[in-house]
Amino acid sequence: MNLLITGANGQLGNELRRLSVGYERLRFFFTDVKELDITQPDAVEKYFVCNHIQAVVNCAAYTAVDKAETDEAAAMLVNAVAVRNLTEACTRHHAQLIHISTDYVFDGRACVPYREDHPTSPLSAYGRTKLAGEKEALKSARSVIIRTSWLYSSFGNNFVKTMLRLGRERESLNVVFDQTGTPTYAADLARCIMTIVEKMPDNGFVPGIFHFSGEGVCSWYDFARLIMLSADLKCSIQPVESKNYPTLAVRPHYSVLNKAAVKTAYGIVIPHWQESLEKCLHEILYTRTV
Repeated sequence: MNLLITGANGQLGNELRRLSVGYERLRFFFTDVKELDITQPDAVEKYFVCNHIQAVVNCAAYTAVDKAETDEAAAMLVNAVAVRNLTEACTRHHAQLIHISTDYVFDGRACVPYREDHPTSPLSAYGRTKLAGEKEALKSARSVIIRTSWLYSSFGNNFVKTMLRLGRERESLNVVFDQTGTPTYAADLARCIMTIVEKMPDNGFVPGIFHFSGEGVCSWYDFARLIMLSADLKCSIQPVESKNYPTLAVRPHYSVLNKAAVKTAYGIVIPHWQESLEKCLHEILYTRTV
C-alpha cells in the first residue's frame, strides 16, 4: 500500500518517519510543503496519480495559535482548504484518510473528559479552522479523525523543549495552573496511527472521530514542574492564573479527552503521560541533540 504522509517535517511526521522502518507491505511517501503543497488541488491530484496513493495521514497544520487570531485566512487555507483537497483526492482514488485534529474544537467548559460526540464550540481562530477541517474530512466515509492535545516530541519546537531551555536560563518561571488537559507524546500518537494504518484497507478499519492523548490529567504548571524535576533543573515553577498571562487566542480551561472509543475500536494501549515524558526527556537529554 502506498501511504502519503503530509507535514512530514513536524513533530508527528518525524515520529512516523522513524517508525516507518520495517513495514514491508507499506511504501511511504513523506512530504512537506516543499515536496507537495496540499493547498493546491491540482498538485494533490497529480501527486496521487503519479504515486498511486492509497492512503493518507495528514499531519500538516497551521499551529501558530495566537498568530491565527490575526491571520485566520492563512490558518483556514492549511487547516481546512487543504483537508478538502486531500479528502476529495482520496474519494476519487478510493483512498483512506487519517486526519489529525485538536482539543481546541471544544470550549473547555466541561468537567468530565470530552467524548467524540460532545458538541464542539471553539474559542479561537485556530480551533475554528481545525473544526472546519474536520467537517471536510468527514465528507468521506473512509476517514478517521484523531483529536489530540498538548503534543510534544524530541523533534521540533514544543512546550517540553521550551521549558528545558528556559529552565537552564532562569531561576524562576510562571506557568498557568488553571488550564487542565493531558500531554501527548508524539511517538505514542504515531504508534496509534500506525496501528490504524495496519487495519487498512479492510482489515478491521473503523472510520469516524477518535480521541487520543496520554493517560492521566495535569495542568501546565504540573507539566512544567515535572519537566524541571526530571531534568534536574533548579528553576522554580510558580503557578499563575491565565488572566495574569494574557494571550491573543483563548485557550480551553479543560481539555481532557475520553479515549475509550479508540481503545475499543483499535485495541490501543495508552501510556500515562508521566511515563511518556520520561522517555522523551531521556531521548532529548541523553540520546540525541535536537
